[in-house]
Amino acid sequence: MNAIAPAAPAVSVIMPVLNEERHLRNSVRHILEQEYEGEMEVVIALGPSTDRTDEIAAELVREDPRVHTVPNPTGRTPAALNAAIKASRHPIVVRVDGHGMLSADYIATAVRLLEETGAQNVGGIMHAEGENAWEEAVAAAMTSKIGVGNAAFHTGGEAQQAETVYLGVFRREALEQQGGYNEEFIRAQDWELNFRIREAGGLIWFSPELKVQYRPRPSVRALAKQYKDYGRWRHVVARYHSGSINLRYLAPPAAVCAIAAGTVVGALVTPWGFVIPAGYLAAITAGSLPAGKGLSLKARVRIPVALATMHMSWGYGFLTSPKSLARKVIASRRPSVQGAAV
Repeated sequence: MNAIAPAAPAVSVIMPVLNEERHLRNSVRHILEQEYEGEMEVVIALGPSTDRTDEIAAELVREDPRVHTVPNPTGRTPAALNAAIKASRHPIVVRVDGHGMLSADYIATAVRLLEETGAQNVGGIMHAEGENAWEEAVAAAMTSKIGVGNAAFHTGGEAQQAETVYLGVFRREALEQQGGYNEEFIRAQDWELNFRIREAGGLIWFSPELKVQYRPRPSVRALAKQYKDYGRWRHVVARYHSGSINLRYLAPPAAVCAIAAGTVVGALVTPWGFVIPAGYLAAITAGSLPAGKGLSLKARVRIPVALATMHMSWGYGFLTSPKSLARKVIASRRPSVQGAAV
């Protein structure tokens, strides 16, 4: 008799959503059309949106019985994730954002990697793609080493053990053992949860086989706020877990300080001070050339703007991150729960 192949495990996809009318329907479509044989549900945690997000989510619920919603009155991402986890029921939990588009075999590949590696969480590449010249410029900046350094989930790399991964596909027992996300981490909640999983002996695994299309922020202002928050919360992480910082994270705040100092010296002491900001502008302009290969001229000329916005906003956020925020987060710290490893 032929052996019967085991059934694919059921999967819960959780989505924290706030003001995502532009991408939500397409994001959910990419989930529901996955090439996956197992049972699936989609749980959308709805924050207090000011656009048509709630209306679109209600339409999706009516159109497909696999889609459900839960409220997230705080609007905070970690609270949304915890609410969706609580409302879901399957042994594999897949995190997807409202502007993320899964590749067709994403879930099937992630489930296979969980089995092959024994990991508690697997993730892959945040593949930024734009829909206009500005977004294409941001996408080029976000996938270049001059923009984000050697971050594998932005630029790619070999499959390997990782500190954290983009989004993530988890074993439910790991989430439950660690008590879910720490809701004090408005940003960097992924890193904090993965830290506890690793501290408990669990494996976090990065694989370039996993790819999620990501839609960049649609304006300079929105991109600046995003990266300022990234820098602010990365400094919280550095204070929360000493020894987690490296030169890649220190480069943007160092650049902000150097450019500010050079500008002041140039204006008040000697024009030679302007060599520093001029050198930075020359560097990002030169670095934008390979990053913009194949793009339209309109997109290519915007790449230096995107790079400067990312670097300066991240650095400013890091430098101005208040110690009081870190103290609040540290006070809420959850010890890792042993037993997360399989």
